[in-house]
Amino acid sequence: MWKGVLFLEVYLGLDMNRRLHLTVILLLVSALPVHARTVNDSLGRTVSIPDKVTRVICSGSGCLRLLTYLEAQDMVIAADDIEGRRSRFDARPYSIAYPQFKELPVFGQFRGHDNPELILSLDPQPEVIFKTYGVSMGYAPEKLQEKTGIPVIALNYGNLGEHRSQLFDSLKLIGEILGRESRAAEVVSFFNAAISDLKKRSSSPASDIRPSVYLGGVAFKGPHGFQSTEPAYPPFLFLNVKNLAGEGRENLKELSYSIVSKEKIIEWDPEYIFLDLATLQLGNRGGGLFELRSDSAYRTLTAVQEGKVFGVLPYNWYARNFGSILANGYYIGKLLYPERFNDIEPKEKADRIYTFLVGRPVFQGLNERYQKMAFAPVSVR
Repeated sequence: MWKGVLFLEVYLGLDMNRRLHLTVILLLVSALPVHARTVNDSLGRTVSIPDKVTRVICSGSGCLRLLTYLEAQDMVIAADDIEGRRSRFDARPYSIAYPQFKELPVFGQFRGHDNPELILSLDPQPEVIFKTYGVSMGYAPEKLQEKTGIPVIALNYGNLGEHRSQLFDSLKLIGEILGRESRAAEVVSFFNAAISDLKKRSSSPASDIRPSVYLGGVAFKGPHGFQSTEPAYPPFLFLNVKNLAGEGRENLKELSYSIVSKEKIIEWDPEYIFLDLATLQLGNRGGGLFELRSDSAYRTLTAVQEGKVFGVLPYNWYARNFGSILANGYYIGKLLYPERFNDIEPKEKADRIYTFLVGRPVFQGLNERYQKMAFAPVSVR
């Protein structure tokens, strides 16, 4: 307190011109952003940020999803243009749970193609910009920070497989910046517990009774047909099934997307076929479902003949939807190992997963977008 009194005495002792000069300096200093601490982002950059952060924007695929997991959606003051698109095939649970994102001001295009001028026109201004895939898409974090003068935090999006630690580190970093440390720890524990549960329920089946499976129609930067698959599809890895697209491949954990030949699928002749319903976006005359129904070669497959084609939720839509990965895991597990998942009702389990991660049960909304084919047999004959 005595420092304030001393300052007042000095201030009053100045002549009018000096008082005015000092007042202008104080006003300018008070208008500057307060950078009271530093953090290291996922690229190893040391970034100065305000002591308390309450206003942010999220740039890049999946970035806003991570903020939503940490219950920080109310801090988001603008969004990229994907949020405003009224796609009837939207497969992002967080966006379904929070339709208000569609009404936010737009600061740039999706996949990290930011518009610094739009960012600078926001009122109020974000105190921090979070950015995923900053090395490969759109503005680099350093460049965006230079153009806006706003701290940019680069995040590794990671996955639930080999790069799970990257995802968890990013969640913890966001939690540290936004004061959501305890929630970040809860989310990390939730993912670990669900993955451990799936693995435990499906552990130790004899190698000769592991079901052979194929996943078709996987989305990658848009919808694809039946030959689009993922050799390292996380639910198959968790459940210890025989993913024919990944069997015998080296560096399987690094493979996230692949196109295989129709001839190879016929040769494999999987016992079970799972159709990623993102493929429905190609319409009635295209996509994996159309191919299964119209291609005579596919009609010879054992799974098609025996009615063992099943729909699973799109999971790779604007980056990986981690809740849908877990939900798909429980559905596939219930289907392939019914005695080990006898306490699981997959649709209810999906809504418990979504309620924890995004705050609302959104399975029905997702399923309606995909003709109610999720977690059900798909008619292909």
